[in-house]
Amino acid sequence: MNAAVELIVTADALAARVEGWKHRPWLALDTEFLREDTYHPILCLVQVGDGESDVCIDTLALAPEALKPLWALLAAPAITKVLHAPSQDLEIFVRLGGDTVTPLFDTQIAAALLGHGDQLGYAALVDKLLGIKLDKSLTRTDWSRRPLTGPELAYAAADVRHLSEIHPRMREELIALGRLAWLQEDCARLAEPARYRNPPNEAWKRLKGLGRMPPAAQPVAMALAGWRERIAQERDRPRKWILDDDALYRIAERAPRDLEELAALKVLPVKTVERHGQALTSLVAAAQAEAPRPALVDEPLTEPQKAKLKRLQDGLRTIAEAQNLPISLIAPRADLEAMIRFGAAAEATVLQGWRRELAGEALLALL
Repeated sequence: MNAAVELIVTADALAARVEGWKHRPWLALDTEFLREDTYHPILCLVQVGDGESDVCIDTLALAPEALKPLWALLAAPAITKVLHAPSQDLEIFVRLGGDTVTPLFDTQIAAALLGHGDQLGYAALVDKLLGIKLDKSLTRTDWSRRPLTGPELAYAAADVRHLSEIHPRMREELIALGRLAWLQEDCARLAEPARYRNPPNEAWKRLKGLGRMPPAAQPVAMALAGWRERIAQERDRPRKWILDDDALYRIAERAPRDLEELAALKVLPVKTVERHGQALTSLVAAAQAEAPRPALVDEPLTEPQKAKLKRLQDGLRTIAEAQNLPISLIAPRADLEAMIRFGAAAEATVLQGWRRELAGEALLALL
């Protein structure tokens, strides 16, 4: 089996393969990458399966220019790309290729729509549908090391081979249930390039608990999040290596005015204070000087609102059970709380597309 796995290491070999793949209705894809001490994942391998053969592309051996035909292929609208829970893969493709993967068939979403449970892992899906227990002995392989061994290439290629077997079956089942359009809608949303570009001015949206901070501390926390994102991207280091969340919240709440006050918080290593202290205290001062903005508030639900939430949860559970779908796939709790606060104007996924038709209108009627 090892000898059957083709490893592409030249531009000509990749171009020839891409030319053949252009005529396929679908391709199974997977990646191997490292992301331990960098902000951006380091792409080491791309696996492609077309139902007849499984190929590994050594992206470390190929110049960026040589990979352009692959990125164009992934954006080709006539070819469906089959991946499992591909958010990290898509982040890599958007960054390196400049575009997303479309159209997309996410087998994790498909599994949920077919009643196999929400957020089903790849190994569990393969076991459930194919009765194959995946070999996990090479899970911690250093995919940047060269040369890769035969067993490592076989391990990597097996993922797309199994996807190639699973995809046609799942697609037919979705068609039979009338849910293929649901999958396509969800996958189109998942594939939007903006999801993976991480502009620093929007980094504050990832801060958990921002609405529970004092209003005066919120703009400082937002400014710190943007600064951290920009520095992490520029230095290609994990966010937490630049400034972890606990330190960010503490600095935002205490608003140190100078290096002495910043050091006194004891939330940063000495070297970080020396390197970034002046920038951080200047950032705090600038954020405080900005015009006040409406504060975010994470207010607990009132008792009447809690009663509405219970009513919505009961109604949602009835719909989910009747449709054999995970409750969280239709509407997470955050959607229900948004509906309680804002009604039909809520920014909630359950009020869009197939979810609105299936459950959203019924839930609105329960408010």
